[in-house]
Amino acid sequence: MTNLSAGSRDPGQKLNNASALSEPFIFQSGVPKPNGSAYSRVVVLPCMHADEVAWIKEEMPNVELAVYVVNNSTAPLHPPKNKGHEVMVYLTYIIDNYAHLPDIAIFMHAHRWTQHNSDLLDYDAVQMISKLSDDHVVREGYFNMRCKWDPGCPEWLNPSNLQATLEKQEEVVLSRCWKELFPLDPLPGFLAQACCAQFALSKERILSIPLSRFMFYRNWILMTPLSDYMSGRIWEYSWQYIFTGRHANCPAEHKCHCDGFGICFGGEAQYKAFLELRNQTGALGAELEVLKADEKSGNKFVGEGSMSESASVPFPIRYSQLDGRIQALKKELVSLKMDALERGQDARQRAEECGRSWEQEDGF
Repeated sequence: MTNLSAGSRDPGQKLNNASALSEPFIFQSGVPKPNGSAYSRVVVLPCMHADEVAWIKEEMPNVELAVYVVNNSTAPLHPPKNKGHEVMVYLTYIIDNYAHLPDIAIFMHAHRWTQHNSDLLDYDAVQMISKLSDDHVVREGYFNMRCKWDPGCPEWLNPSNLQATLEKQEEVVLSRCWKELFPLDPLPGFLAQACCAQFALSKERILSIPLSRFMFYRNWILMTPLSDYMSGRIWEYSWQYIFTGRHANCPAEHKCHCDGFGICFGGEAQYKAFLELRNQTGALGAELEVLKADEKSGNKFVGEGSMSESASVPFPIRYSQLDGRIQALKKELVSLKMDALERGQDARQRAEECGRSWEQEDGF
């Protein structure tokens, strides 16, 4: 990787908007390499100086990293300014490595376990990186690494909404920002994709967009009067537009998990059945916690003091009933997930579940 300063533009230097925006987007589906071929990868991680990022080298020593320390200007890799959250780092990496990109660039946050990550992969970034399908990224060009729709899909930001909310503070300035970022493009009715700004890009998709445009985008972050938080939030639901040309990018969850990570339940109905079992397990777990709290208060029976039939059931009996049901459901969930992972190792089954054509010589 080159030093961050290589190819970077002076933050005070203005770009020629006309030249940066006159070149058209050209998006085409990518063609994966022949079955069994290797792909070069780089994981791009923005972090604070105090963040612990040793986990990725400890767990995946062969992964090439580009770790940008946003609040340390003496770090080997650092952005020109700590603004825009991960946006500044993502754009800076693309600008400085545009001439020698890897086959696959993976843009992720610095924490290994976080709610931003895949719930089906235990919220673990290591599993997400390990199981990510390079072939799928090449076919799609842009792959949002969060499959779960909530929050962000099927519709999220509405540019016409002028009433600020805590959840969508950026919505009220979206219309103005859109005109600044995409002055030649009409304002969409809404923007949507699953949160939370973690995605993978193919080299071809990045190169289909002129370098001057990425420089223009980064210069907007540097120059906008919007705060660090707000300037970053504007981009969380703009990446899909930049890299796909679509206002909304909400693939079916079961297809995203299957083609993206090889977790294939057999179809949408089977995937939803798995989620329902998981929801039941969670509800029973919550009931069990209430039961424990009730017992600590000194009651001897479930719902003591109420008129319900269960009020006469002793705590140990109800506790045993709930715990037994929870353990049985957990065992079933583990079995279903293991089956899904095994099914995902079959390239033909993966293609069929996701509605792709597949030939014997094809890979994943």
